[in-house]
Amino acid sequence: MLSSRIADAFGQSRGYLDTASYGLPARATVQALHAATDSWATGAMDPADADAAVERLRTAFASLVGARAQDVALAGSTSQIVGMTAASLPDGARVLVAEGDFGSLVRPFLADPRLTVQAVPLAALIDSIGPGVDLVAVSAAQSRNGALIDLHGLATAAAATGVRTLVDVTQSTPWLPIDATQFDIVVASAYKWLNAPRGIALAAVRASASWLRPVCASWYGSDEPWANLYASEGLSDRARRLDTSPPWQLCEAAAVALEIHAREDRAATHAHCVGLADAFRAELGMPPARSAIVSLSAEPGDLAAAGIRAASRDGRVRLSFHVYNDAVDVQRAVSVLWPALAAA
Repeated sequence: MLSSRIADAFGQSRGYLDTASYGLPARATVQALHAATDSWATGAMDPADADAAVERLRTAFASLVGARAQDVALAGSTSQIVGMTAASLPDGARVLVAEGDFGSLVRPFLADPRLTVQAVPLAALIDSIGPGVDLVAVSAAQSRNGALIDLHGLATAAAATGVRTLVDVTQSTPWLPIDATQFDIVVASAYKWLNAPRGIALAAVRASASWLRPVCASWYGSDEPWANLYASEGLSDRARRLDTSPPWQLCEAAAVALEIHAREDRAATHAHCVGLADAFRAELGMPPARSAIVSLSAEPGDLAAAGIRAASRDGRVRLSFHVYNDAVDVQRAVSVLWPALAAA
């Protein structure tokens, strides 16, 4: 069962079923963000103080995805990590993606004329892994409808054929368990389900993925960046060699946000979020999907009029259930949608 601690960490969230667009901040996250802007406004901010928060971010994200902190890199967005991955592939490399996957995961590969990108239906992606494929890139949970990839099946197929892997967990961490050590790169933008301010992404990079080049190498990629601002010393041997410069004003708030989730039992988070979504599906006569994201044919305006925040994606309504939602949110959404669906 989800602890009362994490539910109490957040403020008013009744009717907010749109975490798949952006997550709401915990009270402590808001306080940390206010403190950072106050420090910035008065000139009291010391940029070097953000280093400790960055290390806490690495540790918290590593805990959430089953990696080591030393294998976590800092970025500003998922597309930066994906673009770095694309640039690291050899000329003529073939990249396998799922049809309809999120643009930030697919377009960096499409934008590189050296690469060949093949899109297949999500259900056929694992079976399409084989000779001639250099990398498979896929979201663990699809943004538009919450559909899941079989992570174990993906890892097994890729390992058997020597295919490199990139998994986007922006729409699934922390509610979907994952073992990042099974994949080359596991990346997430932290402003959705991790409830951090927008502007931070984290990537767990397997130590053996030495083929991933720091094509966006920054001053922060050194083991001692402040001591080597102008020196010719090389990059770190750890994943921080891939770091982009940290957004100082956001780091503490983001660290607080991720630590809230890292302290929670991952199985409990999964059971809560998926349990609410499947309870919602059951009320509407839909089969369970084991995903915290639900997509259905309905009018988003009906939900908005009832004070329920959801999103419109791919011509359908998308709802998402997180740690700050409960059975009351489920019933309110059902009470709005059931009459319309029954009439149809």
